[in-house]
Amino acid sequence: MLRCLVLLMLALGIPTTLHAGALLARGDAFPAWTLSDQTGATVSSRDLAGKTYLLWFYPKAMTPGCTTEGDGLRDSFAAFQERRVEIFGVSFDPPAQNKAFVEAERFPFRLLSDDKRSLAVAVGAADSPSPVASRIWSGPTAGYAPSTVA
Repeated sequence: MLRCLVLLMLALGIPTTLHAGALLARGDAFPAWTLSDQTGATVSSRDLAGKTYLLWFYPKAMTPGCTTEGDGLRDSFAAFQERRVEIFGVSFDPPAQNKAFVEAERFPFRLLSDDKRSLAVAVGAADSPSPVASRIWSGPTAGYAPSTVA
């Protein structure tokens, strides 16, 4: 249900961040970040400046809930592309595990490894000692500056 709501809100251009826990407040600066994707390539917020993207924080690769959500994003990928929204999954999993997840589920988007938990903690997706990220949807959205939380 949450996934459908997020996809509908994005499709309608409604700015949103849905979460469980204490995230950045609306208007807060979104932290700069640099992470490795499943191939080991570096992706950074600087590279994406001026673009609209969705960060999908998921707790653990290859688990039932994360697989279901990832498959939903995969199945809706064309709708995101039409709206020029790039999707990135973010977890604490190492790149090799994310690579296996991408291959198993045929994800057309990159999965990022936040192995130091820096981004997840900075945005409230995890507490510092937490072994897994919380499941949240975040990122710059249409109508708001890319450097702030919508």
